[in-house]
Amino acid sequence: MKTYKIEEISEIVGGILTKVTDASIDKLRPPLLADENALALALSEEEIENIAKTHAKVALVPLGVNFEHISTIEVERPRLAMMKLLHLFYDAPDAPIGIHPTAVIHPEAKIGENVSIGPNVVISRNVVIGNNTKLLANIYIGKNVTIGENCLFHAGVNIGDCSQIGNRVILQHGVSIGADGFSFVTENPDVIEQARKEGAVKEANTQQKVYKIPSIGGVVISDDVEIGANTCIDRGTIENTVIGPQTKIDNLVQIGHNCKVGGACMIVSQVGLAGSCKIGDRVVIAGQAGLADHLDIGSDSIIMAKAGVTKSFPEKSIIIGAPAVPRKDFIKQLKMLKSAEEAVAKFKKYEHLLDSFEQGEE
Repeated sequence: MKTYKIEEISEIVGGILTKVTDASIDKLRPPLLADENALALALSEEEIENIAKTHAKVALVPLGVNFEHISTIEVERPRLAMMKLLHLFYDAPDAPIGIHPTAVIHPEAKIGENVSIGPNVVISRNVVIGNNTKLLANIYIGKNVTIGENCLFHAGVNIGDCSQIGNRVILQHGVSIGADGFSFVTENPDVIEQARKEGAVKEANTQQKVYKIPSIGGVVISDDVEIGANTCIDRGTIENTVIGPQTKIDNLVQIGHNCKVGGACMIVSQVGLAGSCKIGDRVVIAGQAGLADHLDIGSDSIIMAKAGVTKSFPEKSIIIGAPAVPRKDFIKQLKMLKSAEEAVAKFKKYEHLLDSFEQGEE
């Protein structure tokens, strides 16, 4: 069990320690669940109020918050401090250095130093794996894949042919990188082409044939990217699908072929990017938002939850709604709806007078 003195913890998070006590900390807990050996994390107003009921001797609190009955470590950015502490107490997955006897490795693959390859891992030809990388159980690596150093791939990850993975990349359970893109063509113009050209569907070809367009590009995942469980990133048709450095992607996200996602982006669960979208740097895409194909979203933009994005937006946009519009336009629409609602209510109030007037004219 990991145990730390509160002076050590205060130094690690860069905090201000008050009322020094000899408490030893072996766990992190919210105030109501904390005992004498826990550090109570009081990061919100509700949790700060719960400090009065805690059994902990020490609490991590925002700057300027202190109590008479308990020692505190005050920090300017509580969530950042919590991140440092969680790394301190984090218990990494079991991944002993070496190759498990059930792993299948092509003789042309090149494996770096201090690599961990778990049970039932399959590594195809011309794969290159960097030093200190950990591949847990039941992972498939396709041919001509390169994987950098200090990566961690959890169980069930699948990496398609010709993918390039940078350094310090984390792939959570069930991630799919480099599957074929959803790309097809019909023998004759289909209903989608009709709708785009003429704004209507006039006739349908009941004998229509649909042909698959193969994907021969790859996927490039840059350094320090993390991708959540069961997320899928498709390979490009001819060029590569690219995810920029420091970008973090949540569970159950779909990123289509040829997309280019910039650096330090945050993409939340159940987002879907259709093919060939270009996303700038530091863009936040909230849950269940969907983007049509071939859109450009400028850097430092925010796409809010459930937005249906059908056109491109410049940098620093805040985008909301379906179809999505700039936030200020969305607020204007809400005000107009409110005004219309009030107008309808007023009309109904005096509707009988209008009826009487019309009947009088007759």
